[in-house]
Amino acid sequence: MALSDLTQPTLSRLRGAADYVTDWMTPTVRLGVTGLARSGKTVFITALVRNLVEGGRLPFFGPAAEGRILRAYLTPQPDDDVPRFPYEEHLAVLGRDPPDWPESTSRVSQLRVTVEYLSRSLLKRSFGIDRLHIDIVDYPGEWLLDLGLIDLDYRDWAAGACALAQDARHRAIAAPWLAHVAKLDPDGPADEQAARAGSQLFAAYLRAARSAGFDGAGPGRFLMPGDLDGSPLLTFLPVPVPEGASIRRGSLAAMLERRYDSYKEHVVMPFFRGYFSRIDRQIVLVDALSALNGGDAALADVRRTLAAVLAPFKVGTANWFLALMTRRIDRILFAAAKSDHVHHASHARLEALLADMAHEAADRASIAGADIKLMALSALRATREAEMTRANEPLPCVVGTPLPGEQMAGRTFDGRETAAIFTGDLPAGTSGRSQATAVAAARDVMVIRFRPPRISAAESSGAAAPWPHIRLDRALDFLVGDRLA
Repeated sequence: MALSDLTQPTLSRLRGAADYVTDWMTPTVRLGVTGLARSGKTVFITALVRNLVEGGRLPFFGPAAEGRILRAYLTPQPDDDVPRFPYEEHLAVLGRDPPDWPESTSRVSQLRVTVEYLSRSLLKRSFGIDRLHIDIVDYPGEWLLDLGLIDLDYRDWAAGACALAQDARHRAIAAPWLAHVAKLDPDGPADEQAARAGSQLFAAYLRAARSAGFDGAGPGRFLMPGDLDGSPLLTFLPVPVPEGASIRRGSLAAMLERRYDSYKEHVVMPFFRGYFSRIDRQIVLVDALSALNGGDAALADVRRTLAAVLAPFKVGTANWFLALMTRRIDRILFAAAKSDHVHHASHARLEALLADMAHEAADRASIAGADIKLMALSALRATREAEMTRANEPLPCVVGTPLPGEQMAGRTFDGRETAAIFTGDLPAGTSGRSQATAVAAARDVMVIRFRPPRISAAESSGAAAPWPHIRLDRALDFLVGDRLA
């Protein structure tokens, strides 16, 4: 039978089968983008994709610098049940006049970038052009907090949550919920109304803690419930159970324990199995500057939270046989985001602060065999650098357009005027000295938020100059450069 004798539907099915086989045989690296709220995950993904697809200026991204990347383009994502990352919508927001930052992540999303490249190996080149799928997974930062619950039973979680709320830095904002808990008898009969009222007060406390700069209190769905709003899965709260006491069947504590366990079974574990357990490479974005502005409590909170949320990850180098059965994270990048908000002279100290905050999580991953790197970066640079003088001394500054409502020295910005900001000198980290000393050294640091750079409509669609960034190319090289060799 000649090819011309085949019907159009048959030809379409054959082409579809050929495309499926080709796609199945194309290697894939699954990149997880992790970070607590306000760490810049959405902008990082948007800028990463834009620089790959539109050919950004990436001198330290080896495959691009060597001219081996032929093209990169968006392709349909492999998981039909996961929403697509709204890349084009985020480009439009950044291209507004005046420009604005995209809204934070509110749900799990995914995007696939396919890269066609030439291998460094002459032997591999003889077989033609290579391809690599990069699957980028994004999810709300608040949901990260749930990963720390995986190995905690209700009794331990309740004790820890109540102890944290009793801390001097949390006690005031937790007072209404703590007052409610004080009236409850964990061994008393199950009381639905007490549970509902208590869970609402607990959620209000968590939201207030986040507004105050404390990101480590969860569960995460209490902060961003999504389609679980009002569900019994969120109608529980921590009530301390006396040490040594058993949880009586039919008691209030038994009902709360059952709902806590259901939350882990129906929310936390599917989220972990569906996304985290399949990650190959990981970037952990940290808003170190905001934590620094928040003082010693915020720094301690970030340190504790990073250790908790990364504990369930499978990390380390898997051999070829194990790789057939499981995926393990073999590279983790810890990145201090928004480094453009301070002068480059402070970047080394910013990285030192990040190392202090992430050392427990990084040490655990390193021991397990994962390759660890830390850096200060800005996926989309919002400032430029300049120098002013004060009392005949040069002051390194950053120049940009502060967001509306930002304040400095009694001045409130309207979001339209450009300003030169001397941020001060960041502390050199807390290694070898108390954290309080480092925070005291940072009290003169002025860190404010800036608008994104002005991007024309043509530029947002990729027809104009590359987007400015700080070390995004180095991050790309560490995360996927070896897979494009």
